[in-house]
Amino acid sequence: MLIIPAIDIKDGHCVRLEQGDMQRATTFSENAGETARRWKDLGCKRLHVVDLNGAFAGKPKNEAAIKQIISVMGDDVPVQLGGGIRDLDTIERYLDDGVTYIVIGTAAVKNPGFLHEACDAFPGHIIVALDAKEGKVATDGWSKLSGHDVVDLAKRFQDYGVEAVLYTDIGRDGMMTGVNIDATVKLAQALTVPVIASGGLNDLADVKRLKAVEAEGIMGVIAGRAIYEGKLDFKAAMNVA
Repeated sequence: MLIIPAIDIKDGHCVRLEQGDMQRATTFSENAGETARRWKDLGCKRLHVVDLNGAFAGKPKNEAAIKQIISVMGDDVPVQLGGGIRDLDTIERYLDDGVTYIVIGTAAVKNPGFLHEACDAFPGHIIVALDAKEGKVATDGWSKLSGHDVVDLAKRFQDYGVEAVLYTDIGRDGMMTGVNIDATVKLAQALTVPVIASGGLNDLADVKRLKAVEAEGIMGVIAGRAIYEGKLDFKAAMNVA
């Protein structure tokens, strides 16, 4: 199971949000490249990057910082990137820059045809991000709750050919209250593609609980605030995973 450090970029800086709220951002580093180097040096096997400004603007906003991260990670560590990716040209540009996986969230829910086209055009490179609260999918930086059931939508997107489903419980994200294991397992059991857990990872106990259900189809977990604030030792988490 992968422990995947997250680098969320706002105005070129590495930050963490609480429950997706741009007004509740904590800056952990002014330099995204240095942050990426830190995780690479500790042995991370994949990196999760989000262009927060891009997610809210609907178009890329932090390409300079993203290129910096890619240059640090090189060919050794795959980078998965989300935030403001709304068209095939943007996907192609990022893949050409060296991003390995493109994460599509709000655009997939609002425009499933775009996700379908992306999976057809770039097979093996598309991850869909489903952010949910009480089983219902949210969009637009979590500001809007849709009527879509997360399992039903994930099954449909699986048929399109997504590489994996990134599942976030938005009630827990950035709050360090523990991963919603039950909901994550329920989703993973309904799918044949792997699930990446996200939202609320807090300590080694969470990692152990996820590791115990890895066989249900959980390939990894996003680590954010807990590893930046030192509540979760990244190296120890990797050893458990």
